[in-house]
Amino acid sequence: MKEIIIILIQLFMFYIFPLFAGPTDAIGMVLLIIWMTFILSMLMGIISTKKTKYIYPLGVAILFIPSIFIYYNSSASIHAVWYLVVAYVGLGIGIVLSLFFKKIK
Repeated sequence: MKEIIIILIQLFMFYIFPLFAGPTDAIGMVLLIIWMTFILSMLMGIISTKKTKYIYPLGVAILFIPSIFIYYNSSASIHAVWYLVVAYVGLGIGIVLSLFFKKIK
C-alpha cells in the first residue's frame, strides 16, 4: 500500500502538476519534479520492505515517457534518463538510511 501511494504521488507530479505551470515556469517545474522524484525514491528506499522497490526507478522513467508526448516535445526525452539516475541515487540513499536506522535500534 505504501508503495502504491508513492507511485500515485509520482504520477501526480508527472501528469497533473504540469497543468498548473505557466509557460515561463518550465525550468522551475522540471527542477521541482526532479527534486520530488529524489525525495519519493528516498522514501521508497526507507519504507518499502519489498524487493520490487529496486525496479521503482525504472518504473519512474517509463511512467515519464508518455508525458513527453502530452506536455513537452521530443527534446524532453533526455529527462527520462535524468529521472532514472535521480531515482536510483535516491533509492540508494534511502536504503542506506534505512540500514543505518535499523543498526541504531
